Amino acid sequence: MNPMPELETGRLRLRAWREADLDPLHEFYCDPVCAEIYGSHVSRADVWRRIAVALGHWQLKGFGLWALEEKASGEFVGYAGLWFPLEFADVEVGWGVMPAHRGKGFAPEAAARARDFGYAEAGLTRLVSYILPSNRASIRVATRLGAAADGEFELHGKPHLVFRHPTPTHH
Repeated sequence: MNPMPELETGRLRLRAWREADLDPLHEFYCDPVCAEIYGSHVSRADVWRRIAVALGHWQLKGFGLWALEEKASGEFVGYAGLWFPLEFADVEVGWGVMPAHRGKGFAPEAAARARDFGYAEAGLTRLVSYILPSNRASIRVATRLGAAADGEFELHGKPHLVFRHPTPTHH
């Protein structure tokens, strides 16, 4: 049984990962902006493993990352969801949008839906986003979502800003 529900927003479908997402997601990781955040030289095999890990996270935790598809075009536009690997202190609301789709408001739209799922359906009580200080675009998304700066957290040897997301009772 696949525990990953398909969700929708006004413009997006948050859906299960498919092998067909491999090439567009590889293109995402090859973008210079993404290389700053995730590291350069991400191979197709690395991306395949990342998709497999995202699917496995759902099996282990009951929540995770969705692939984002624009409903109007059916195009892969990125990912968003909830992420909690062993090295994290809190469950993260994360997102990433393909270069051609940035600036359209897809990140906050998808992240808000994922966050709502986390609080209302997954029963989580604290959600954060870990963001590199140089990632101004993601800081804007977190702020737009009402998340407040709440210290720092070292991740992969780099200090990240912690943005704590409001709970539904504090909107």
